[in-house]
Order: sequence, then structure tokens, then C-alpha cells
Amino acid sequence: MTAAQDPRAEAPRFGVNYTPTAGWFHHWLDFDLDAVRADLDSIAGLGLDHVRVFPLWPVFQPNRTLIRPRAVEQLAALVDAAGERGLDVAVDGLQGHLSSFDFQPSWTRTWHRRNMFTDPDVLDGQAAYLRTLAAALHGRDNFLGMTVGNEVNQFSGEPHPDPDRADPAQVDAWLRRMLAACEQGAPGRLHLHASYDAAWYLDDHPFTPWHSARIGAATAVHSWVFNGTAQRYGAHATATAQHAAYLVELAKAWADDPRRPVWLQEVGAPAPHIAAEDAARFTADTVAAVLDCPDLWGVTWWCSHDVDRALADFPELEYGLGVLTTDRRVKPAGARLAAAVREVRAGWRPPRARTTAVVVATGDEVTAPERAVCGPGGAVFEAFMRLVEDGARPTTVLAERVGDAAHLAARGITEVVHPHDVR
Repeated sequence: MTAAQDPRAEAPRFGVNYTPTAGWFHHWLDFDLDAVRADLDSIAGLGLDHVRVFPLWPVFQPNRTLIRPRAVEQLAALVDAAGERGLDVAVDGLQGHLSSFDFQPSWTRTWHRRNMFTDPDVLDGQAAYLRTLAAALHGRDNFLGMTVGNEVNQFSGEPHPDPDRADPAQVDAWLRRMLAACEQGAPGRLHLHASYDAAWYLDDHPFTPWHSARIGAATAVHSWVFNGTAQRYGAHATATAQHAAYLVELAKAWADDPRRPVWLQEVGAPAPHIAAEDAARFTADTVAAVLDCPDLWGVTWWCSHDVDRALADFPELEYGLGVLTTDRRVKPAGARLAAAVREVRAGWRPPRARTTAVVVATGDEVTAPERAVCGPGGAVFEAFMRLVEDGARPTTVLAERVGDAAHLAARGITEVVHPHDVR
């Protein structure tokens, strides 16, 4: 298996976001390759084919002009160890934000406070860092590519307590600059960027659906039902089981390429919204729903291993999200994910086109100032879920494209419905 596979022709990929058992992401400070190998063995034992890994930005680039060679070597060693176990590796660069903690280098904070999206010196440093990581891994067949960073859009506005303000045009320029650096370091790999769902659901957020669906080699979506979905509809509701599939299909409304791959890059079963004893059922329902989405690149579950409870101050839900325990035992959700992998590989058939499209009107297709209609409780969200409950397989289409016959035909859409028409 190589990174060169065409995601349109192959079955979707299955992987996990790698959370080390020894020290969580702080393991970069005391890197233990033997512990990493043992973690990767337990991941490979589930039959998965890739991991997404997270260098901590301040550890790897503690000074704007110092990218630590030893840290880069350790990342390369992790990628090599994964390859020995049949696992491909996607690398996030600017970490950034992980499990409620921010990791930004001191040369961007307090006395050196500079905007990470607009300051010329910071941009130079970020681009050099991303280019260096990509170049160091480019020669490895199991290196998939770079994600600019994990949910870096959360730094750009509320509810972050100290945001780096940027407007959509500045975000556009920043994303293109960072992805160009990744491409310079490792030409032709799967380089993309990732936002949490404010990009899709929050009015006036500077990271927009247009950015997600138009910039980079694929569209990444992160599905978390603690965003109000599980609270509003319940753990067993259609909306909760279908939330990930909905985001995959919502992303297609803004894509220019009708076959653009969508990567469900994060999805998990957060307690207490999804009870621990219900996680396997939720996993099965979520995976089944997204596998019915055409052009799905893959599913990368959050996360590989639980967080050690010896580590303090995490939100409670973060401790138990692993499909494996901290002593590398398979949990019921992990067993169900492994079963899904076996089922797909035993006989994959790409899903049929989704012929019914819900119209998405957000005021402007580029900046989407009224995108709350897409979020839980919004008109588009509600219409989509009602159609699913009625047995349909809906997708979405922008209001600006309803009259574009060529676009509709390219996506296989034969019926267009407005949210107010769905009862």
C-alpha cells in the first residue's frame, strides 16, 4: 500500500490519530522508540492502514530560526517504524491545538506576541518549518503528506481567549503559503489543511467552507457530536449517527471538483454524550453512514489510545476516546472498527451517487456569512436528517449552483429540495 493510490478507485482508508501511551504528545520530550513501536504494533493489530501523527510545534521549532534536527530525526524514526508495520503516516505540522491545550512557540506569544496568520516573520518561520518536515519525509513511501496543523482555525476567533484575528482573505493567503511550503518539501503528496466545525457552522468565522473545499489536495472534516448534536437530538438519534456523513456531504457543496476526496480526519465517541458502553454501537453506525458517501478518502478515528489518567487537567471526555487502553488492550469500539475494516476489504463496492440535494444558502458562497443554517438545529441540517429518516440518501448543493445543469449532472444530482420544502 502506498500513498500514490487513487482514493477515488480504492476502498476508503482506515486509520487512527496516534496518541502515544507514554506521556501523550509530551512523549517528544522523552522520545522512546521502543514504546512507539509497541503502540504501533497494537494499532496495526486492528488491521488499520495509517496513522496521523502530531509533532509539537514548540518542541520542534523552539526558536523561529531553529528547527531541531534531533526532533526531525525522531519524527522520521516514527514514520519508519510505522512503515515496518504496514502503516502509512500523515503528519500535522503546526501543533497547535490538541485536546484543549494550545502549543505555540514562545516566539509568537507574550513579549513576542505576533499574529500567526499575518505577521511576515512568523509566516517565514512557519513555512520553513513545514517545508523542513515535508522534505525530511519525502523519500519515504509510507509518508502520505502534511496537514498544515490541527484545527488551527480555533486560534482565529471566538471562543479562543486570545485569538489571532484574520479575515477570510488573509486566511486564504496564509493557507496557500503554508501548503506551498509543504509542496516544496514533498512534491505530489497529500497536503491539506484541517478545521474544526466552526468553519462549517459558525457565522462570520474567518476560516470558511470555501477554504476547506477549494484549497489543498482533499477536504478534511472533523466530526464531534459534543458540538450540540448529541445534546440536542440524543445519543441514539439519526442526527448523531449521521453527523459525520452529513459533514462529508456538506463539504461537497463548496467543492469545485465534483470528485474531490473528503477525508473524515477526526471522529470519536465522546463520553458522556456517548456512554462508554454505547461507543461500539456509535462507532458502527458512524462508519456505516460515512461508507455510503461517494469519494470518501478515509476514516481516521480519534484516537488510538486512551490518555493516561496520571496526566492532569484534561477535559473528562478526552481520557477515554481511545480504541485501545493505555496498556494497549482493544476496547469494544476498537473491535468494531477492526470489524468494519475487515468487512470493507472483503468486498468493497463504491456507493451510488446521492441524487437528492438539499439547497445550502449562506448569503455568499465564498465567505458564507450565514452558515449557522448548516449547524445542529439549522434549516439545512434539519432537512438533511429528515430526508435520511424518510429513507433518502441526501447530499447538498449551493444555492448559487442550483441552476448549473452541468454541475448537477457531474455529481449525479437529479432532485433539488429547499429546506423549507422538507417536512
